[in-house]
Amino acid sequence: MFDSEFLKKLEYLSLISRRIFRGQLLAQKRTRQLGGGVEFADHRNYTLGDDLRYLDWNIYARLGSELIKRFEEEEDLHVYFFLDCSRSMASGKPLKFDYARQITAALAYIALADLDRVSVVAYSARIVDVFPLTRGKQHVLSLLRFLEQCEPLGEETDLGAVVRDFIHRKQHTGLAVVVSDLYDPHGYQNGIDALRYRKYEPNIIQLHDALEANPKLLGDLQLVDVESGSVCDVTISESILRRYKSKFAEFLETLRKYCVGNGFGCTVSPTAVPFDEMILRMMREAGSVR
Repeated sequence: MFDSEFLKKLEYLSLISRRIFRGQLLAQKRTRQLGGGVEFADHRNYTLGDDLRYLDWNIYARLGSELIKRFEEEEDLHVYFFLDCSRSMASGKPLKFDYARQITAALAYIALADLDRVSVVAYSARIVDVFPLTRGKQHVLSLLRFLEQCEPLGEETDLGAVVRDFIHRKQHTGLAVVVSDLYDPHGYQNGIDALRYRKYEPNIIQLHDALEANPKLLGDLQLVDVESGSVCDVTISESILRRYKSKFAEFLETLRKYCVGNGFGCTVSPTAVPFDEMILRMMREAGSVR
């Protein structure tokens, strides 16, 4: 799945990100703290015991004031990818799950190349597997191997339960990227709200197949829920089909309003869009590609 052509596309996206976006692909700014970094922040008065290497000798020579230089120090950005492995992701052309793994791989590659710390949480109704926090581009192949072995074999989606488990693990807060179709019978908002309340910054990537938005179905059919296995006999008419399309459009619009209203990123994409074009569109929507 992750062949040499795919890796070339990742490197291209990484170069674009560093040149234009400076590694802040999802408009996330690193937090800064005052410390022993290299970027000057301000001064404070000297106190007994301070390191004289940080005394501003220029000011002392001109004014006789004993002032200590303070510097800004960048903290690593922690990026957590929540990859939906529920059964609903095993549908579509191309498979939503394959597309989701490509998106996750691309964004993680860019973050690792920028020396951010990256983790992947594979989930369905629970946490299925975790790629631990890793820093540095040299770990890209192990990340890709992890994504290769992931399979959409989980039960139904329950992002709320997954996040409750996740936030009780000892770790730094950071950017939380949810890559999913968000077909969550418990409501995707529960999990995302829990992330927000714990000071993670959510960023939502909703993926869907074109036929999910615009199905070509008419007549007497038997519908099977791919996650729960429940069966429903239905008769689909033109009017019911119009209502379904309207409901699906409403679902996506509600998601967008929810994300915008709470101040975090949201990307909605059909899987027919090549993954690298989708990443570039994310950059444009973030205002970074002119």
